[in-house]
Amino acid sequence: MTTPKKILDRYDARPLKRYGQSFLVDKNIMSRIVESADIGPGDRVVEIGPGVGLMTGILADRVKEVIAVEIDRRMVEILQDEMAGRTNVTIVNRDILAYDFSAAVSSSGEKVHVVGNIPYNISSQILFRMIDFRRYIEAAVLMFQRELAERILAGPGSPRYGSISVMTAMYLDSDRVINVSPRCFFPKPKVESIVLKLTAREGPIFEVKDEDVFKKVVRAGFSKRRKTLFNSLASNPFIELERERIADALEKAKIDPGRRAETLSVKEFALLSNAL
Repeated sequence: MTTPKKILDRYDARPLKRYGQSFLVDKNIMSRIVESADIGPGDRVVEIGPGVGLMTGILADRVKEVIAVEIDRRMVEILQDEMAGRTNVTIVNRDILAYDFSAAVSSSGEKVHVVGNIPYNISSQILFRMIDFRRYIEAAVLMFQRELAERILAGPGSPRYGSISVMTAMYLDSDRVINVSPRCFFPKPKVESIVLKLTAREGPIFEVKDEDVFKKVVRAGFSKRRKTLFNSLASNPFIELERERIADALEKAKIDPGRRAETLSVKEFALLSNAL
């Protein structure tokens, strides 16, 4: 059976820590990821961090086009060799945090699907990029470190509930697909992983007057978790409002200023953002 290690050995290549490379070796997990993406012959998929191309091949067998975005030039050369003859695979040598997902949308306006075993060191940034480009993305099936996945899924009152929980819930539907053991990777990471499916909403779950203000309020609220919500907002340089105006906004939103951010629902954050 072909494995990432065998392919890497063939090209005298090794995983690089600076790119957070840990290659998925379990083909059953790959199949679950592809199945949960709910993709077919007419779809276009952006694969984040395709590595040596094992899952790229599985995707290419199912869809119209795979756009494989890989930052590591060595992996690009391997992919070009391994994917030779596959006319529906386009390899892009680029940092995914600089990739414009709107460029992958078809001429008819059909949204793209996103799949990836993403680097854990930039997974939060990738998630926020999914949110920023949600108008062009149908859904994303991504591998996360377990701790971050649980933060994404957390609700109010949970110790894991934070800004990433609120921002994700506002714009995406999040579902757990499967838990993944370190044994499923080469090299083995020191943490467990969870695959999540993130489906873009047509619009935010609650109306906000200004999305930038909403982001600032959420981040400011969780910036000092031990402080009350009022003190977190009043001491945050990104809010730039007088204490009286913050107090008035909290009153208008019917939120006790003595509460802490982790007790607020997504709806309450939206109400507070609109009041501010």
